[in-house]
Amino acid sequence: MFNKILIANRGEIACRIIQTAKKMGIKTVAVYSDADSNSLHVSQADEAIHIGPSPSNESYLVIDKIIQAALSSGAQAIHPGYGFLSENADFCRQCDANNLVFIGPPVDAILAMGSKSAAKHIMANAKVPLVPGYHGDDQNPATLKQSADDMGYPVLLKAAAGGGGKGMRAVYHADQFDQALAAAKREAKHSFNDEIMLVEKYLQQPRHVEIQVFCDQYNNAVHLFERDCSLQRRHQKVIEEAPAPGMSEELRQRMGEAAIRAASAINYQGAGTVEFLLDSSGEFFFMEMNTRLQVEHPVTEMISGQDLVEWQLRVANGEPLPCTQDQLLLKGHAFEARVYAEDPEQDFLPSTGQLKVLQAPIENAHVRIDSGVVEGDQVSVFYDPMIAKLVVWDSNRERALQRLIQALSDYKIGGVTTNIPFLYNLVSSAAFKRGEVNTGFIEEHEQEIFHRRQEDLDYAAPLAARAILTARIESAQQIANQSSEPNSPWHLANHWRASDSSPQKLNITVGTDQLEVIAETAQMPANIKAVSDQAGFNLFTPKGVFHCAETPADLGLNQDQDSSGNLTAPMNGTVVTLLVEVGAAVAKGETLLVMEAMKMEHTIAAPKDGKVSEFFYQPGELVDGGAELLAFEIAEA
Repeated sequence: MFNKILIANRGEIACRIIQTAKKMGIKTVAVYSDADSNSLHVSQADEAIHIGPSPSNESYLVIDKIIQAALSSGAQAIHPGYGFLSENADFCRQCDANNLVFIGPPVDAILAMGSKSAAKHIMANAKVPLVPGYHGDDQNPATLKQSADDMGYPVLLKAAAGGGGKGMRAVYHADQFDQALAAAKREAKHSFNDEIMLVEKYLQQPRHVEIQVFCDQYNNAVHLFERDCSLQRRHQKVIEEAPAPGMSEELRQRMGEAAIRAASAINYQGAGTVEFLLDSSGEFFFMEMNTRLQVEHPVTEMISGQDLVEWQLRVANGEPLPCTQDQLLLKGHAFEARVYAEDPEQDFLPSTGQLKVLQAPIENAHVRIDSGVVEGDQVSVFYDPMIAKLVVWDSNRERALQRLIQALSDYKIGGVTTNIPFLYNLVSSAAFKRGEVNTGFIEEHEQEIFHRRQEDLDYAAPLAARAILTARIESAQQIANQSSEPNSPWHLANHWRASDSSPQKLNITVGTDQLEVIAETAQMPANIKAVSDQAGFNLFTPKGVFHCAETPADLGLNQDQDSSGNLTAPMNGTVVTLLVEVGAAVAKGETLLVMEAMKMEHTIAAPKDGKVSEFFYQPGELVDGGAELLAFEIAEA
C-alpha cells in the first residue's frame, strides 16, 4: 500500500479522502491556494504545499504545480477527488510520466468518456440505450440549430467535455437557441477549455438514476446499486437518495448490468458512475459516465457499508475488488442534502461572506456531515459555495426522511444566506414524501416549496410575529437580569412589557412578501422553532420552513434596481460579455450583460423597455457585489 498520497483538491472531498487515508495509515499531502491557506483540509493533512493564487486556473487546475508538489513531497500517488483535474486525461498522463499513481481510471478510459459524443458511439456498440440526439463533429451553429429543429423542441445543449451542469442549457423554442448556444459555449470554454456541444432531445420529467460501478485490473466489475439524483437546480443535484424510490429488483438488475457493460466496454478501473435517464415506463437511457468519485458517494456508502475511498486506494494499488457482486448487500435507505451558501429566492444566486455561525447537527450512526469549512471561514467567490453534505440513514425511506427533516432543522448558520429553508420545504413536501420525484420536481412544485400561496402566508405571518415578540422579551429579560433592578418592567424592549396585553403592530417579511401583522401574544406553539440568521430568522413549522424578518415600517424591500434606473451586481464576479449596444432600444427582460461568479453565469436583464446609456464595466473586469453595472434609461410611456 502507498505510504503517502497527495490530494489534488480542496474542501470537503479533500477532508473526506484524508479521513480514510488516516484510517489506513497513509500520510497525506494537501495543496492549497491563497484563499485556502487557513482551510480545514490544510490543517487536517500531514503536509500542505502552496500552489498559487486563489483563482483555480492559477492553482488547482495547473497540472505542473500539482505534479511538482507531489514529487517534492515524496508522494507515491495522487487522488484527484472530484471536479478540477479528476477527469483530465493530460493530468493522468503526466502522473504516469512522473511515476506517480493516478488514483482513478486509465487514461484511455478517461478519453473514451471525456468526450460525450465519442462516449455515445461506444455505448451504442455496447448495446447501452441512448437518448436521441446530435453528437457529430460539425460544430457550425447552423448545423446544431438544424439538428434541434429536426428533432423538435425542447432540446438540451450539453458541453461534450462537461459535467456538473456547466455548459448546459435547456432550449424550449427555436428563437431561444442562438443565445442559449452562445452562453453554453462560453461556460464550457471557461470550465473545460472545450466548447464542443451536443444537442439531445430533452426528455421532460424523467428521473435521473445513476449506478455506482467499480472495476479492477483483473476484469472484475461490480455495481453498488443505484442513486436517485432527480432533484436538481441549475442542472446540479441538491438531494440524492439510495436506493431509488419505487425501484424494482428486476429494473435494478437491468440497469446494473447495463452500467457494467458500459464500464467493461472501455476497460475501466476504479470508481465510476453511469448516469441514466429513467422514464415512467421503466425505459432508461445512457446520459454519461463520470470517471471519478461522485459528490454523492456517501449515500452509497451508507446503504452498502463500504468505504469507497478505501476501495479506490486498494484498486489503485493493484489489489482486486474487496467484494464480489453476491457479497454486496443493500441495507436501509440514505439521503444526502447539499447545503449551499446561496439564495434560492434569487434564482439560487451564490452567497459569499464569513460563516459567523456554523452549528451542524450532532453526528451519530444515523447522521453524517461531510464538510470542508468551520465557523469563521470565508465562503469565497472563487469556488463552489457548498458548505456541507448532510447525510442520513435509517432502516427505510420514511424513517430516513424523518431524520433528514429533523437534521435540517438542527442546522444553525449565520453570516451567509443558505438553502436550508429550501431543502427543508423540498423534502417536507407531500409529493417528495410519496417518492414522486423527477428532474422537473422543483419547478413543478415551486409554489409549495417557496411558500408562494396565500394560505402559506396566512399561516406563517402570525407565527413570525409571535417569534419576534418572543425574541424581544428574551432579549429584554437578559438585559434586566444584568441590571441593578432586574424586575423593572422598563427594561423590556421596544415598548413591550410582560404584562402588556395590547395588540402590537409589526411590519414583517415572509419570504419575499412584506406584510403588516397585528400580534396579540408572544406565546409560541411547542412544535414551532425559530432559528436566527444574518438576515432575520428561519421559522420551522409542521408546514415547512419560512424565512422571516422584521422590517422597519418606513423601509421597503431591497431592490437590485435603484431609483435612477441603474442596475447593480448581485455579487462579486467578472463581466463576461455585453450583449447590447449603448443607445439601442431593448425590451423588458432582454439580457443586457452576463457575469460569471462561482463557476456559473448570471444574467442581468432589462427591468423595463428602454435603453442602456452607459456600461460601467467591460468584459474581463472584476466587479464587487452591489456595484452599479450600467446606466439604464426607462422608455417613456
